[in-house]
Amino acid sequence: MPFLEIRNVYKSYKVGKKDFPVLKDVNLAFEKGEFVSILGESGGGKSTLMNIIGGLDKSFDGSILVGGKPLNYKNAKQLDAYRRATVGYIFQSFNLINYQTNLENVETSLNMTDLSKRQRRQKAMRLLERVGLEEHANKYPSQLSGGQKQRIAIARAIASDPDIIIADELTGALDAINTQEILQLLGEIAREGKIVIAVTHSQEVANYGTRIVHMESGTITEMASAQSAYQVPNDSEQSNQRKTSAIKSKPFAGLTIMRMALEHLKYKKIQSFWIIFGSLIGLTSVILFLGLGNGVQGYIDREVHVLLNPDYPTVTQKVHVNENLTDEQKMTEVRKLWDTNYKIFTFTPETVEQLRKVNHVDQVHAGYQFDEVNFAYNDKKTTTTLRSWDSSIPNNAIKIGNVPQNDDEVVITQEYAKKIDKNWESVLGRMVALEFVVLDNNNKAVKINFLAKVSGISGGGRQGNVFGMAPDAMRRTLEYFGAVAAPNMVKVHVDDTKNVGAVADDIKKFKDENGKQAFNVETIGNMLNMINNTVKLASTVLAAIAGISLIVSAIMIIVTTYMSVAERTQEIGILRALGGRARDIRRLFTNEALLIGIISGAAAIGCAKGIELLANSFVQKIVHYNMIQILPGHIIQVMLISILIAWLASFVPSRKAAKLNTIDALSSN
Repeated sequence: MPFLEIRNVYKSYKVGKKDFPVLKDVNLAFEKGEFVSILGESGGGKSTLMNIIGGLDKSFDGSILVGGKPLNYKNAKQLDAYRRATVGYIFQSFNLINYQTNLENVETSLNMTDLSKRQRRQKAMRLLERVGLEEHANKYPSQLSGGQKQRIAIARAIASDPDIIIADELTGALDAINTQEILQLLGEIAREGKIVIAVTHSQEVANYGTRIVHMESGTITEMASAQSAYQVPNDSEQSNQRKTSAIKSKPFAGLTIMRMALEHLKYKKIQSFWIIFGSLIGLTSVILFLGLGNGVQGYIDREVHVLLNPDYPTVTQKVHVNENLTDEQKMTEVRKLWDTNYKIFTFTPETVEQLRKVNHVDQVHAGYQFDEVNFAYNDKKTTTTLRSWDSSIPNNAIKIGNVPQNDDEVVITQEYAKKIDKNWESVLGRMVALEFVVLDNNNKAVKINFLAKVSGISGGGRQGNVFGMAPDAMRRTLEYFGAVAAPNMVKVHVDDTKNVGAVADDIKKFKDENGKQAFNVETIGNMLNMINNTVKLASTVLAAIAGISLIVSAIMIIVTTYMSVAERTQEIGILRALGGRARDIRRLFTNEALLIGIISGAAAIGCAKGIELLANSFVQKIVHYNMIQILPGHIIQVMLISILIAWLASFVPSRKAAKLNTIDALSSN
């Protein structure tokens, strides 16, 4: 029984509404050990018939039987497996992959077998030895002559031990010596029990085979035996040979496709470098802005905790105004009440005692805060906030001098002291004038003005920035001028920082006589959350602006992948002809883009960490803090973003590559 049969094959091309037949009722049978030459002029249908036999052309009528079983050309999976295991194609134009070495070109077919990497390499070397090119194993196709390239193509075609070898005009571009050597090599392959089908228009080449099939205008016009078919091993011998040397075909492994993608990136290293460099800039900027935002948040946390003790929430009276007003209108109403009914902002001893009884509160400091206090030393004036000095203010807030204790003592800031005298330390002990307005018990304005000695100067920045008097001194001063002397704020000390939130919630649960919330509670946590949310928003916006460059890098990857598909169209055809699946082609280009994404992400992380180290070493000398703090989460985010952008950028081009027609791809230049 013939191993390969062609039954009633018809093929035509439609041009407009008219059909042009190319193959007309072709019937052929091939036995193992035959070297069949299909002879005819160009346009006679030879190559079309070979494309059908090779599983490249699926659009025809009729049937192809292999080993007595019909080949289902509508089943892509079966057709891929057929090309992978049963057919070896030798192309007229060699169709070697330029970025692979000659050894790797031969290994391409073996990469779709169950052989180990070591076995594949050994077999590829043996095949190169067989075609006399072992010394050129590590060279590239561009370094070979035409005859040498053809031998590499033959070695690749027979690598996976296929039963059918198709040679398409393989001697057309060779001289006489190379032609004879190639024909002898094909004869040896046929003697091993393979079917060799050579398409040619040369009678000399055709005579070398065992049978000549003449084709003209899509029909077989004549068949003749040029010589006896080669003697092939019988079935039992062939069975034994297959048991000892059988190679099982399988699709490309994922790792193999990844390696091919990496090889192409290395081959196009300059182009790859600029794409990676473009992506790297955007990704590095994103990481740095995220790290900067994190560092600034940490710096603010530290500075605020140094300036203000986090264990001292500030409690003030909750003043209720019309809830339908805007925030700005509410503030205006509160100011009016402060100026007309100040007593509702103050605390009685009973309310202070209520706060003392709150769970986790171990100290209570009733005090004062006035926001529009005028300080003057001759013509050096400033309007600021004056507050009572208590233990909630850090000990290191005083830069020089002492905390205020007596009625006529006050602490001013270093900034104001410098305004008074460039030699700011000399301001210590001088007298400054204070003036502000409060109400008496009848809600009439009372002007408070007096002189106080500068007992201490508070430092700016890390050391705090406070104008303050002793709480008892402020009370006695208010009483002296006949103003309301009740405290208008209370500082409560919480036994543990972790309990501050719970204490604040408990205090907010107190109700006034109208059943409404009695107190406001301001904690550093609230202030920090507000500041940190602002910083986080700013850093996110900056990172997003930097991320715009990632759109450019995505466009670069899209354009490059499209260019790569266009440049490598022939390679796509080669891989498909050798048995590669459409999904393998898709994965090849997707992996190439993913590698760009991975390398870009890794390089960006390295650059960002380097910049972080350098920048922090410089800034540390100024603010004693690492202002850029790149977290593991930032690294993971950026790496995922880089990979995602690369994958999305390759999505359409890779699928376009997978859908290319194999025959058209092979014929592209």
